[in-house]
Amino acid sequence: QVQLTESGGGLVQAGGSLRLSCAASARTFSTMGWFRQVPGKEREFVAAIRRSSGDTWYLASVKGRFTISRDDAKNTVFLQMNSLKSEDTAVYYCAAKTVVSSSYDYWGQGTQVTVSS
Repeated sequence: QVQLTESGGGLVQAGGSLRLSCAASARTFSTMGWFRQVPGKEREFVAAIRRSSGDTWYLASVKGRFTISRDDAKNTVFLQMNSLKSEDTAVYYCAAKTVVSSSYDYWGQGTQVTVSS
């Protein structure tokens, strides 16, 4: 079974940076993305990248601060988060979908990001 393994979360002060990594156990995904969730709220889309074209998409509130990238040789996707704000505090999940799927079918276990003000 294909697995997604996240790393890189932690505690950082407002204005600081963190980089999240998501390693896939197989090279079968067409698109990989990041979502986040805070208690009591629905999970929200943060960013995604298409493997074939490198096209990227971002949540409006993180555009210009977050950058998603990929390393195809390592089947890994990164989320570089700069100028972090307290409202970025959440559990961040890596997700992936295959070329035949319209939804994200694979999810990581989540990694906590806490931004202190």
